[in-house]
Amino acid sequence: MSRFWSDHVSALSPYVPGEQPRVADLLKLNTNEHPWGPSPKALAAIKDAANNRLRLYPDPQAIALREALAQHHGVLPQNIFVGNGSDEVLAHVFNALFKRQGLPLRMPDITYSFYRSYCKLFGITPALVPLTEDLSINPDHYLPEAGSPPVAGIIFANPNAPTGRALSLQDIARIAKANPDIPVVVDEAYVDFGAESSISLLKQYDNIVAIHTFSKSRALAGLRVGYAVASPAIVEGLMRVKDSFNSYPLDSLALAGAVASVHDNDYFRDACNAVIEARESLTRNLTELGFNVLPSSANFVFVTHPNHDAGNLFTALRQQHILVRHFSLDRIQQYLRISVGTPADNDRLCKVLKTIITTSLP
Repeated sequence: MSRFWSDHVSALSPYVPGEQPRVADLLKLNTNEHPWGPSPKALAAIKDAANNRLRLYPDPQAIALREALAQHHGVLPQNIFVGNGSDEVLAHVFNALFKRQGLPLRMPDITYSFYRSYCKLFGITPALVPLTEDLSINPDHYLPEAGSPPVAGIIFANPNAPTGRALSLQDIARIAKANPDIPVVVDEAYVDFGAESSISLLKQYDNIVAIHTFSKSRALAGLRVGYAVASPAIVEGLMRVKDSFNSYPLDSLALAGAVASVHDNDYFRDACNAVIEARESLTRNLTELGFNVLPSSANFVFVTHPNHDAGNLFTALRQQHILVRHFSLDRIQQYLRISVGTPADNDRLCKVLKTIITTSLP
């Protein structure tokens, strides 16, 4: 704590990302990065953009990228808002949409932990809704009841993190329809790995805000590109906040790479399908080892073993230079979140796990 800090800084609860140690032969399955690389066309576009024009500011409106994304999703450029990764887009969403007369924000009790960090940062009270016994979101819990206190908005990840479970479009539509006067934000960071995007519901429900990222399904985590798809009125509000904070959020290299990635749809689909196939194979192999694996529509699996403590498994894997994610939180402390790797990565993980669980006591 410093005497130079603003009044609110000491009370913040910063998000803690997965660790990234520098270790030889490290197998990194803890941050849900894409096991295959970005589109070769995206890499070529980034190289081409690294020229003397970097002395100029990038397009503050990111018009080329918004047009490409609009065409990809079948919407208008006015429906697209872009930022430095989906986390920055989410920050603008919290600031622009959820600070409403001190009302709380309804969200799952187990979900992407950055939501709580942003609640602290922006002075928003979270109204936590417990997941069901099987760690899924019950859409009925997000329908307003007579006499229930109002909320500023609703946010949830779909597929949810860290569980990987997904809601159907019908369930999301029910939530949006029942809450017409508040924003319903659907964080779709993992949607391309097997779930349905709520973007298709925008024409019916103008309160839906779908959040996407280039970090997962487009394998461009190092580029930092994210975006929201929403009604023009909501996008205008996000733009007002963005332009009061940073008028040039995306640099020229990020814009070039992102546009090329969107245009390379064949590579995108093939890479997503490769991850899905690897996830299903990993699920089968972990099940054979005695793990209970939650149904996943993401590029990770959430698993628990009835005879082995998750914390001990996490430590044993780390000693073998394999990183997975362990959350020491109520209800999920006996689970590990494991990012899907290449078939070779997954084989290495399962071989080490087999050794661990057959040579150690529960």
